[in-house]
Amino acid sequence: MKFVFGIEYDGSMYYGWQKQRSVLTLQGCVETAFSKIADHQVDIVCAGRTDRGVHAIKQIAHFSTNTIRSNNVWLKGVNSLLPYDIKVLWIKEVSSNFNARFSAISRSYRYIILNKNRQSSFMTKYYFYVKDVLDIQKMQYSSSFLLGQHDFTSFKSSGCQSLSPNRKIISLLVYNINDFVIIDITANSFLYHMVRNIVGCLISIGLSKHSVNWTKIILHNKDINKIYSTVPPHGLYFLSASYPNYYSIY
Repeated sequence: MKFVFGIEYDGSMYYGWQKQRSVLTLQGCVETAFSKIADHQVDIVCAGRTDRGVHAIKQIAHFSTNTIRSNNVWLKGVNSLLPYDIKVLWIKEVSSNFNARFSAISRSYRYIILNKNRQSSFMTKYYFYVKDVLDIQKMQYSSSFLLGQHDFTSFKSSGCQSLSPNRKIISLLVYNINDFVIIDITANSFLYHMVRNIVGCLISIGLSKHSVNWTKIILHNKDINKIYSTVPPHGLYFLSASYPNYYSIY
């Protein structure tokens, strides 16, 4: 049997999703909890492996097992064993050909920026602080050059293991709610640090350090040697992943 589940987590205390020796990871914690309920070693595959300090609103993951448990037992049992900053939201059986990573049509991320003249003493692990006023309209206009299918070599970081730099950005929204500037990006998939690099580029434009055409120039240069700053991970959230309708995952 194969099960799919949605999970949220505060990534502040973890060395990313991917299991590693001798450090605390999200995959390690989730696999340990599910393995106790299943009475055997469970291997978890997620839709998008997040870096150290990155959070998730609704990560999607799957595992296989021959252990028979009701959905309610799986859900209550695993949440009773997980740390306070990781919670499984729902779980259900799914067809055997489903894969949380390879079946995904798209993935969505959100980056949150606090933009005001004074830093807040609250929630500092959950947003990136920018003191100077950001020009939202410039950021919106500049982001339009990134929509569609492109070679995103200029927006990946060293260490990227992807075989191709080509990705398709489906939507890229820049908007503000009170003192927060929010950037939502959906693509078929992402390169290593691609979202954080795009946000860093847009912030430079929002601060009027470069023209609104700068993203277009960077994109066309296809140069991995960045001339902008990569924003820190703590403002980044994995929002969701989408799948073909026949899997009924919403």
